[in-house]
Amino acid sequence: MKLSRKTRNTRGFTLMELMVVILIIAVLASLVVPRLLSAGDDAKVAAAKANISTISGALQRFRLDCDRFPTTEEGVGALTMPPSDADGWKGPYVEKDIIEDPWKSPYEYSWPGQAGDDSFIIRSYGKDKQANTDDDVTNMDL
Repeated sequence: MKLSRKTRNTRGFTLMELMVVILIIAVLASLVVPRLLSAGDDAKVAAAKANISTISGALQRFRLDCDRFPTTEEGVGALTMPPSDADGWKGPYVEKDIIEDPWKSPYEYSWPGQAGDDSFIIRSYGKDKQANTDDDVTNMDL
């Protein structure tokens, strides 16, 4: 059975119609994708803040047990493995995987902090992994 000319022309889409649909999809994707990517960055910043808060609490417990904070050289590693001269160490104080930030870099720890021997600084350099930039996250931000 042969289809009439009118019936044959209404069965599919023209190339122009397909191109318009593809263009609309591309425009919508260009609006949505950047928002999805920034949501991932926001989640990593929130995770870094939560980790820093957990590490800060663990450092306080370390200090209660050992009567001192870890030295800068010992770093946050002292929370998972006992330093040689840490009398009273009752750790591990944190899980080993928490001492690395969401961007797979170790947290920087320094003692004493800005307020002297009773303080410390924990820092993540953030996505760019560069010191003193806008994406750094520290315990002073909390």
